[in-house]
Amino acid sequence: MNLSLTPFPGARVPPAVRLTVAIARQADVLTIGYVLFGDLASLVVPAPAERPLRRSHLWETTCCEFFVAVKGSPGYWEFNLSPAGHWNVYRFDDYRQGMREEPAFAALPFTVARQPDALALDLTVDLARLLPPDERIQAACSAVLEHRDGALSYWAVAHVADEPDFHRRNGFIIEL
Repeated sequence: MNLSLTPFPGARVPPAVRLTVAIARQADVLTIGYVLFGDLASLVVPAPAERPLRRSHLWETTCCEFFVAVKGSPGYWEFNLSPAGHWNVYRFDDYRQGMREEPAFAALPFTVARQPDALALDLTVDLARLLPPDERIQAACSAVLEHRDGALSYWAVAHVADEPDFHRRNGFIIEL
C-alpha cells in the first residue's frame, strides 16, 4: 500500500516537499518505507549517527513515526525512526496512557538512504515480538519535520483532530 502524508491543515510547510510511505504485511512481517522528496535543505535532517541508539524525544526534530494496534484493543505501540539512525518503540495501554519503552526490541535496525533531494527510511518489523500470530492490526503513519527556522510541521496519512495528534485511534486507518 502506497500512501501520501499531508501536513496538518494550515501549517506553514517548506515549498516543494513531499512525503510518502509504503506499508505492507506478509504473515507476521511488517515492512514500512518512508520517502521524503524535495528541498531537503529547507529542513533540519539529523546527520547519520556513528552508532545508532535507542533514544527518547526523537519527535522534537525530523522523525518518522508509525503506530500499530490490535483491532478492537485500546493498547498500541509507537515506533520512532530518526534519519540519524536512532530509534525507539513505546507501548501504551490506552490513548496516551501508560507510556513505556517496549522491551521486546533491544535494537531496531533500519536503513537510511540519502540523496540531495530525497531521503528514504526502510524498516522490517517482526510483529510476532508484539502480537499473537496472524492478529489483525490497524496502523497509522506520520512524521514530524523540523524546518530550518525551528518550526515543526506534522504530517500524517489522516489528520483526525483539531490539532496534530498522531495517537488518536480513529487515525489508525490502515488495516493489515
